[in-house]
Formats: sequence, structure tokens, C-alpha cells
Amino acid sequence: MPDGDIVHTIYVEMKNKHNTMNSASSAKTYIKMQGQILEDDDCACLLVEAIAKKSQNIKWSTKVDGKNVQHRLIRRVSMDQFYAILTGEEDAFYKMCMALPEVINSVVNEEGGVEVPHDTVIDELRKVASLYGDENGELSMAMAVYMLGFNTYMGFGEKICGELGEDRDGMLKRIYEYVRKMQK
Repeated sequence: MPDGDIVHTIYVEMKNKHNTMNSASSAKTYIKMQGQILEDDDCACLLVEAIAKKSQNIKWSTKVDGKNVQHRLIRRVSMDQFYAILTGEEDAFYKMCMALPEVINSVVNEEGGVEVPHDTVIDELRKVASLYGDENGELSMAMAVYMLGFNTYMGFGEKICGELGEDRDGMLKRIYEYVRKMQK
């Protein structure tokens, strides 16, 4: 844990996005986690957000019965930080995301495999990818989708900013430039 605590059990409440809980469900979830820590002082409880606003592993601060509450072992964690906790590798989530396009392509191209429906979003992403010299657009599209949700996650922004020497403003254009460099 970031504060130097070592625990042997982690309990997780997984949410899709950072904004999917109202205050009542936040309080209920926090109370459940508090109860777990009271029962087992060798654990941590994590609210893992698959698509968080930014990369984070912070004390979860919320309101319960009108009072602000927080505990060092009850945390809000983004998916990249969660993968880092599980694997010990800071860029584990990034590595998994980079492997997905090839895996998906392999499954889709298997005989009798998955039938891909026509999707205008895919067409639009391909058009944008082609503007930056990637006619096929497969890896560029994956990077674009990842960067929409994960540009502050470990491994994503750092690699692009390091390669291109720029900040995150106007990221989409730089994503395609970065991917083109990777493919050379």
C-alpha cells in the first residue's frame, strides 16, 4: 500500500466509471468496507474504477451520515494502479492493453470466429487514423480508444510524452504520430 502498510488480503468493489455511484451507494459501500477492516485488520478494501478520471491510488474520502470519513486501508484505485498492485509491475495494465488488439484480431479472424457488425464509430476512427498515415488504422484505433479513457494511467501518457516531448494537450494527433513511429 502507498503508506507503507503491508496487507495479505485485498477486497475489491469494482465499478465501471468514476461517476457510477450516488451518495447513498457510496456510503453503503464504504460502511461495508469499514466492517471488513474491523473483522480483518490484515486487509485493505479497494474501490476500483475501471475508467477513473486519472491514475490514482488514494484514500477514499466520502460522507457517511453527514460526516466526512476516510481510512488509509480503504482506497479509490484506478485500473492501472490496481494491475500494478496485483502484479508488482507499474505498466502491467498498459502491457495488457497493447496486447489486446492482436488477441482480438486473432479471435475475429479465426475460422467461424466472431462476426463483427458494421459500426460507424469504427469507420470514423479509421478515417482519423488515415489522416495520420495509418491506412489500416488497427493499432492507431486501439491507441485512440485507450487514450480517451486512460491518458493519465501509468504507461500511456508517459510513453507518448517521452517519445514526442510534448504535454497532453491535443493528445489525439500525437497518439497517431506516436503509433506511426512505433510501427517503423
